[in-house]
Amino acid sequence: MKMTLMQHFAELRRRILWCALIFVVAFCFGWMVSSYVELFLTMPLLKVWDDAALLYTGISDGLMIQFSLATLVALIISVPVFLWHIWAYIAPGLHKNERQFLIPIFLLSPLLFIVGAAFAFYVLFPVVFKFFLELNESAQVPTVLMPAISGYLAFSIGLLKVFGLAFQLPLVLVGLNRIGILSKESVIKSRRYVIVFIFVFAAMLTPPDVVSQILLAVPMLLLFEISILFMKRDAG
Repeated sequence: MKMTLMQHFAELRRRILWCALIFVVAFCFGWMVSSYVELFLTMPLLKVWDDAALLYTGISDGLMIQFSLATLVALIISVPVFLWHIWAYIAPGLHKNERQFLIPIFLLSPLLFIVGAAFAFYVLFPVVFKFFLELNESAQVPTVLMPAISGYLAFSIGLLKVFGLAFQLPLVLVGLNRIGILSKESVIKSRRYVIVFIFVFAAMLTPPDVVSQILLAVPMLLLFEISILFMKRDAG
């Protein structure tokens, strides 16, 4: 059954209101659990730093951190709901082959983001934080390391986002291949340039140490090779 233009607008408005309501409820929940989220995010640092001491440098730091963490929790909870509403709104107007193309993207994109963020949290963070701590402790002059909690959270959450987005690489490559923009043969021929680009990309988006750059570049190279396996040869 075809919908009129006004019916489409009414449907869109209804779904936007539902998404807004879910976000507000998720934000309230995030506000209540923000202290646990803060503790969870600092765990990789606390595990490698015996005398950990993080500072609040401003009187409003506690409020701003609680607000930012509540927003983070709200986004984590809400994004799957947003994706479902987007899919439910556009799916009736899609052809069968278009639905078959988009369904894996809607399902795999959040999953790959979580995998990338988890890799950063459980593999990269302990290595990077231990490296920085040992570097500071090796200073020839007496030093006291007391980083600001706001700076630490911005740094760690930023890296989680970087790894989550970097792990979207297979979806981008395979998606471009399936719609005919990128051929499998051209990707294979440009492999050496892609390898260089990945290492440059990793160097730009990670802390200035070789270990963290390699820990981002190697998974991206593996994802790149996996992407090639799922590409169609007749594209382009």
